[in-house]
Amino acid sequence: MTRIVIIGGGPGGYEAALVAAQLGAEVTVVEREGPGGACVLTDCVPSKTLIATSVRKQALLDASSLGVRFTGGPDGDAGGVMADMPLVNKRVKELARHQSADIAARLVAEGVEIVEAPGRLVDPRIVKAGGRTIQADVVIVATGATPRVLPGAEPDGERVLTWRQLYDLDELPEHLIVVGSGVTGAEFAGAYRSLGSEVTLVSSRDRMMPNEDADAAEALENVYRRRGMNVMGRSRASSVKRTDDGVVVTLEDGRTAEGSHCLMTVGMIPNTSGIGLEDAGVTLDRGGFIQVDKVSRTSAPGVYAAGDCTGVLMLASVAAMQGRIAVWHALGEAVQPLRLATVASAIFTDPEIAAVGVAQRQVEAGEIEANVVKLPLATNARAKMQGFHDGFVKLFCRPHTGIVLGGVIVAPRASELILGLSVAVQHRLTVDQLAHTFAVYPSLSGSITEAARRLMLPTATVI
Repeated sequence: MTRIVIIGGGPGGYEAALVAAQLGAEVTVVEREGPGGACVLTDCVPSKTLIATSVRKQALLDASSLGVRFTGGPDGDAGGVMADMPLVNKRVKELARHQSADIAARLVAEGVEIVEAPGRLVDPRIVKAGGRTIQADVVIVATGATPRVLPGAEPDGERVLTWRQLYDLDELPEHLIVVGSGVTGAEFAGAYRSLGSEVTLVSSRDRMMPNEDADAAEALENVYRRRGMNVMGRSRASSVKRTDDGVVVTLEDGRTAEGSHCLMTVGMIPNTSGIGLEDAGVTLDRGGFIQVDKVSRTSAPGVYAAGDCTGVLMLASVAAMQGRIAVWHALGEAVQPLRLATVASAIFTDPEIAAVGVAQRQVEAGEIEANVVKLPLATNARAKMQGFHDGFVKLFCRPHTGIVLGGVIVAPRASELILGLSVAVQHRLTVDQLAHTFAVYPSLSGSITEAARRLMLPTATVI
């Protein structure tokens, strides 16, 4: 029997453990925070729970446009709707704990041993954890990453915060300054604006989410500005200082922004320091990320790595797939190397943004030849019924064969809608096949098949 020890119990770790156990290996998961790791307990699950509450509240605020009138509010609007933050945060934490408990129960049911302690690699075959020395045939490192801290803007857990500290606040921030306009910053900025905070989003680039589809970022920024958010472009923060009753963010050009709280969302650093990796022969890059190949192998024989600690697309779904691939490869199963071109991603803003496959910038740079079509969501019957005016469906295909190369969706529940395009990209379906697939009418997914029909036309070569 192969003995596998996994350091880290997040998606990369627990998914690897489940596959290994089902294939007959003896499995131990070492996790200091609890099953599910930071992803479940402090990061992904809590943040998306908070966002779900904010989306519900925003729906109430927008309900009057659908003919829903409220008593007590000005002109029949949703007056007096407020977020009870102690209750919201209590639910966020409880849901995270319950999800962790569900993962633990599943692992135990599959015969996986859980050691709740920090783990350290002594050599490629030995892990120390909780006072124990555990022998292993295979080790998988899935230790995740931690919010990056900027010098001069160190979090104090009260006024200057990382996203892991937000859920300890007793009340809704009166004015939240979000430093960093990547995916995490955009998600929290939108959520707290919908919950009722004044929000200033500080972006060091020309636009928010500079690494995402430009059309999608523009659409979301327009929504945010319409909802009253102050989006400051080309504004790099140099320091964050506390005042008597709030914070002052100083920008590199000398300007300042004042608020009640500041949320720092300036990236992640890998949890790879001090756990014996380099002594065991595991190579790290300059940023401290573990270097792995497409089947999750590190430079040390018998040692694999998965998840955010590798720096390979920091998504829970990618971490989980890296972990599964590591186990399949280690146990000699048939395995397909990780294909980043097929990875679907979602940004849980309101509206959501989801994408898979090639990106617009690749097409514009001449790296990939593709036909492109973009359909505004405002023309979709279901969107009109539900009062959705923003967003679009964008689809890419090869010019001659019509093979679907990717797409972008900006819409409510885009994270669910993207699955159809993911299947098309994964299995190299053509726009003809997609166009001949039945979509419910009326539905938002109908815009996907409509986009495919547009790409069947010889004139559909540009947006």
